[in-house]
Amino acid sequence: MAALDAVWWVTARRLIKRRRWRVPLDLFMAVQTGYLLAIIGHFDWVDKSPQPVLVAVALWHHLGLFLAGAILLPLGLVRLHAGWVRVRVRITGIGRDKPGAGADVGPPAADGRGAESALSRREFLGTATALAPAVVTLGLTGVAAGQLNHFRIRRLTLALPTLPRALDGMTIAQVSDIHVGVFTKGAVLREMVSATNALGADLVLMTGDLINYELSDLNEGLALLRAMPGRYGQWMIEGNHDLFDDATEFERRVKASGVPCLLNQSAITMVRGHPVQFFGLRWMEGTPRECDRSHAFWVRELLKQRHPEAFPILLAHHPHAFDAAVAADLPLTLSGHTHGGYLMLTDQIGVGPMLFRYWSGLYQRGRSQMIVSNGVGNPFPLRINAPAEIVHLTLRCAAG
Repeated sequence: MAALDAVWWVTARRLIKRRRWRVPLDLFMAVQTGYLLAIIGHFDWVDKSPQPVLVAVALWHHLGLFLAGAILLPLGLVRLHAGWVRVRVRITGIGRDKPGAGADVGPPAADGRGAESALSRREFLGTATALAPAVVTLGLTGVAAGQLNHFRIRRLTLALPTLPRALDGMTIAQVSDIHVGVFTKGAVLREMVSATNALGADLVLMTGDLINYELSDLNEGLALLRAMPGRYGQWMIEGNHDLFDDATEFERRVKASGVPCLLNQSAITMVRGHPVQFFGLRWMEGTPRECDRSHAFWVRELLKQRHPEAFPILLAHHPHAFDAAVAADLPLTLSGHTHGGYLMLTDQIGVGPMLFRYWSGLYQRGRSQMIVSNGVGNPFPLRINAPAEIVHLTLRCAAG
């Protein structure tokens, strides 16, 4: 990315002919490149920077550079073609006397204003092209900054044929993908706790990615979970972001905290006098096919612990575990990880279906249902048609 920053910076400066218009470009690129190098160097002051700056840096290096690349490619092809024409003219002489083979040729202008106007148009187009990626990035930064401190409560009612009568009306607050860290911190975390507790749910279930990257954020994340215990208890599983810094230390510290965390384990609690059993999957690494096999294996292993009277709920950070849940005839799976697809044109078109079989909301196959939460936190600052959310579930009995 640092190399791409440098290539675009040099190219954009060449496109801008007037020096005063190079100033905003130089300022923007100096901040972007400087922050990228600081992130690579793990400088502590980066995380303490103003959030809009960090948002702009993230958006530039994940979206803005793609736009810059889309500009660089045709520019490169045009330059390559022009270079090939010059070489061919020198070698063969063909086209030497044609307009355009050498210097630019245009229609004569009696007073010289035509050439000056054409030059002005070229200046404008070059400047606009050079500044467009930065302008788009700053515009998206404004949109993203306004989203970071907001989330919705998504209320869903599920009719489950195998739900025991004693559990009819049981409620669950699914708080997934909190991502305590650079883009999810401060007041919004306290609002998450208040909103979750206000739901008065029977169970609070956290389906992975408590922290974004750094273990230094784990204590704050665990404090959040302890502050929203649920009427009949709270359980969590791990996500991929939880393990980036130090997987072993994350798991050790979570267990030591007393927050129930299921790592290819099960647990039973009594809700309204009836047993409910949770099956929690570890995060699975590997290719999609390897992960599918791992999910299937561990679901089968966990079901060896199944209590015959208990209502089972599978907690899996990756939603593709739903296929294993369907094969096992598990009635309810809760998942996260996808953030609703993040960038969606419609509910069926966007990043979500490009990367996942299941990416947001309710899925049903046979007697099995799954909720994929969009997540309440943000490892990436921009969402389009995939709002952050806490999911509130009400379970109802249904005819089999």
